Amino acid sequence: MSHDFAIEAREVRKIYRLGQSAIRAVDGVSFNVGRGEYISIMGPSGSGKTSLFNMIGGLDKPNQGTIYIDRVDITKLDAFELAWLRCRKVGYIFQTFNLIPTLTALENTALPTAFAGLTPNQGEDKARRMLESIGLKRRIQHKPAQLSGGEQQRVAIARALVNDPSIVLADEPTGNLDLRTGQDVINLLGNMNRKRGVTVVTATHDLKMIDVSDRILYLRDGKLEREETRRSIAI
Repeated sequence: MSHDFAIEAREVRKIYRLGQSAIRAVDGVSFNVGRGEYISIMGPSGSGKTSLFNMIGGLDKPNQGTIYIDRVDITKLDAFELAWLRCRKVGYIFQTFNLIPTLTALENTALPTAFAGLTPNQGEDKARRMLESIGLKRRIQHKPAQLSGGEQQRVAIARALVNDPSIVLADEPTGNLDLRTGQDVINLLGNMNRKRGVTVVTATHDLKMIDVSDRILYLRDGKLEREETRRSIAI
């Protein structure tokens, strides 16, 4: 295991059993993600992207193999240790935004700071600065139903970044957005990656994501089919 990587996956397998059948959702995948690198995991539906994504983020455990986050083997952590790691090291962005409808943009963004031990005032101050930095200064008191899809995804990004994680995991972050708004979100993630040095791993169908990715990993039938660098791809 090297100390130079934010994420290391070694021979990771996830097998689901349906009656007598075994579905190999992820089948012996190995790869590294450097600190500050922007990686996109691409592949058709059913290729294993989401299963792999959930294991990298500690939301699910592999049947076999190891996953290191900042040199810690997360497959050996208990529920409390995983919760601590997710709270402080990893930010999550989901296709469905997962905002709490009764809370304002400010309250949604500040929510993770309570789990990190900040006082309500400290958390709101930090959340306000984060929302202002991504262009939502005038929308911080609006609830999700009063925001456009793009604005809701920006709130979700602010919430993912508010605890200063070293890694951000984004699962189909443009999946529910129109083309222009999706491009705005891609640019925002790219800027956060460059300016903050945050490691970004995204599972996506969106070919526009290639524009901001350092490397693209292609999955098919649970296996890592190939990987490419952005420079090697004609866009």
